[in-house]
Amino acid sequence: MTALDIARLSTRDPDFTARLDALLSWEGVSDAEVQHRVEAIIADVRARGDAALVELSNRFDRLSVSGMDELTLTPERLRQAFDGLPEAQREALRVAAERVRVYHERQKPESWQYTEADGSVLGQQVTPLDRAGIYVPGGKAAYPSSVLMNAIPAHVAGVKEIIMVVPTPDGVLNELVLAAAHLAGVDRVFTLGGAQAVAALAYGTETVPRVDKIVGPGNIYVATAKRAVFGQVGIDMIAGPSEILVVSDGGTDPEWLAMDLFSQAEHDEDAQSIFVSWDAEHLETVAAAMARLLPTLEREAIARQSLAERGALIHCQDEAEAVELINRIAAEHLELSVADPEAWLPQVRHAGAIFMGRHTAEALGDYCAGPNHVLPTSGTARFSSPLGVYDFQKRSSIIHCSEAGASGLGPTASILARGESLTAHARSAEYRIKS
Repeated sequence: MTALDIARLSTRDPDFTARLDALLSWEGVSDAEVQHRVEAIIADVRARGDAALVELSNRFDRLSVSGMDELTLTPERLRQAFDGLPEAQREALRVAAERVRVYHERQKPESWQYTEADGSVLGQQVTPLDRAGIYVPGGKAAYPSSVLMNAIPAHVAGVKEIIMVVPTPDGVLNELVLAAAHLAGVDRVFTLGGAQAVAALAYGTETVPRVDKIVGPGNIYVATAKRAVFGQVGIDMIAGPSEILVVSDGGTDPEWLAMDLFSQAEHDEDAQSIFVSWDAEHLETVAAAMARLLPTLEREAIARQSLAERGALIHCQDEAEAVELINRIAAEHLELSVADPEAWLPQVRHAGAIFMGRHTAEALGDYCAGPNHVLPTSGTARFSSPLGVYDFQKRSSIIHCSEAGASGLGPTASILARGESLTAHARSAEYRIKS
């Protein structure tokens, strides 16, 4: 059995806080050199449009295309991909898509109004975005599940047009990704990636339409580009590497927990897997299971590096300390592998998604449970939420004053406006005060 290289921490260690802070430290957007490259790419796409997209795709994705028609996929091509899948894969996509749709239907906010005694009406109108752009990774791995998780909430929200971009290094198309796009109702697909794809969605070109919001994960160039174009368009978040925090009371099969930790570590070398328990013996059995099972993974090398560089096994003193760690780490995925997870729930303030009980593997949430798997990373669960229907809608305030309402509010507005030395504001309100 190969030794397991992973950090071992105890909350009793004098340097625990410093070591945990170092472990959690992650900057989602890289150094000045990356930012300079991204800015140059964005400027090139803005200046030259389609021509820049063709040239950059040839360079970065090792293609040899001459026009945007070769970087555009038709709806017929998406249907062909879906029809060509084995029946088991088609059915799995259908089941996952339906569960995601049903869950997100419950998120739909409604417009509302109320009428005051003087007849004035106040309220909120909810409207969908006109056009959303979805970035789907296509490098180290392909993620048809990400297509479903990004496109279906947009559809439920009522977005009129959904544009998808997906890089195809060496010209390799992933049929599952294209099939998912067909099933999720994506309107147009361009085989573009990197900062150039983000720029095209943000500013538009002769072929790629400008969108209102860009969602979906990508590499450091994609993250940097999304940050750069924010304000020109909306974005969902700056996503860091995938992460999981598993808390166990000692009653869960160690091999189950080991594989749950691996499920994130195998994503990429920067992914983070952390295990917390106050049962020292249980912690050791989980470590042994990890060492035993790690060589059986197809992506062993990636998982091994992830665990060595960013993973940790943490021994805490009791349940209360475990709760403190949960809220300190604010993980993307939190597994409460304990006897009574419902009792823990009110104490959890910060987590992207909470997986309750011994049988709820995080992987179920990735694919088919129903809730969205696009989640806040790198501690941003302290102030961010999972992707949802609300990300594809906006809210407009409604103010409809009656004559009496305008007259009644006028003096208050006038006093406050004059206090700010904004006399046009004050006089505008005063004109509507009944004498």
